[in-house]
Amino acid sequence: MRVLDLTHHVAGPYCTKLLADFGAEVIKVERPRGDPARGMPPFAKDKPHPERSLLFAYLNTNKKSVTLNLKTPTGRSLLHRLLADADILVENFAPRVMPALGLDYDALTKVNPALVMVSISNFGQSGPYRDYKAADIVHYALGGLMYIFGSAERAPLKHALRQTQFKAGANAATAALIGWYHRQLGGAGQRIDISIQECVTSALRDTTSLYTYAGSTRQRQPKYTGDMPRSPVPAQDGYIVPIHFGGAVDWDGVADFIGAPQLRDEAFATPESRFNNAQALQEALEAGMATWRKFELMREAHKRRGHIYGVVHSPAEVLASEQYAARGYFASIAHPVIGEATYPGAPFIMSETPWRADTPAPPLGEHNREILCDRLGLSKDDLNLLTASGVI
Repeated sequence: MRVLDLTHHVAGPYCTKLLADFGAEVIKVERPRGDPARGMPPFAKDKPHPERSLLFAYLNTNKKSVTLNLKTPTGRSLLHRLLADADILVENFAPRVMPALGLDYDALTKVNPALVMVSISNFGQSGPYRDYKAADIVHYALGGLMYIFGSAERAPLKHALRQTQFKAGANAATAALIGWYHRQLGGAGQRIDISIQECVTSALRDTTSLYTYAGSTRQRQPKYTGDMPRSPVPAQDGYIVPIHFGGAVDWDGVADFIGAPQLRDEAFATPESRFNNAQALQEALEAGMATWRKFELMREAHKRRGHIYGVVHSPAEVLASEQYAARGYFASIAHPVIGEATYPGAPFIMSETPWRADTPAPPLGEHNREILCDRLGLSKDDLNLLTASGVI
């Protein structure tokens, strides 16, 4: 499978990374000054440089980098030549950009009628918000997820970092493969429209149905509920999340297990009394759990009680986790500028289609000669002229 990658920042590059890491040939077409993600922190050894962005390095493994200025006729002509034998094109420009360049879907299918074109944008290719700009927190807010996330005593929260971008990238990769498979079965190519806002809203699922059928709104959780806490609780050496699902909690059993006899108090004997004394209940639970070391508590909870307890891992503990190690999750990749670095590994394991991490993210324009000369037949003099004229 050959993929033309016209993406930048996070959502689009994550889509094409998934395809590249499972074996597709992905040609990343960058503007001559490069994908803006090359300037996004964190940087290796804290030294800002276009080849030191750790985010870019993660998002662009196993790709080839070609530079083309698509604002020039020559740049667009070279893109058309690359497009002729491509299976999929992925772009995440604002909806107005590709038509303004003469690279809209109808124009591109004149070059390659079987093309599967994936367009990722903030709000999709249509609708009154089509041309609005956005950021991760805006997608959380407008997608409805932020309203139900966090504590009832505080303003709504969002998850850390760029979760909406990765969600959209994963959806786009799935959609690209569905479109490609449809074509393999004898169907036509097609245009795929990915709205990051809709990717967020699709994760609401039962929340949307609850409102639709019952008129009820899921609320953010109050700090004290009279139930087992679903927020992290301090242990001796960090935090642990204790959750009990599947029927009523055996409070006597919890009291014995964590060593908190005060949980047997009459004030906590019934669901009503636990609710009325919710703060005292949580304080009693926290007092018992504070006597444990976090990993010991988690192991004993699972082994002795079958309870769902989880340690809040620090980054160092994530990397040192025996579970990840047993599954060979993390990958070590050598980059020509960054050096050896550890990256998140395969998002899933397939017995017949292995994930690979054998090629680091490419330096800007690394494959210009390979793609433009060896594949398209340009000469070295042509390459020099394109460089001098700002096309590459």
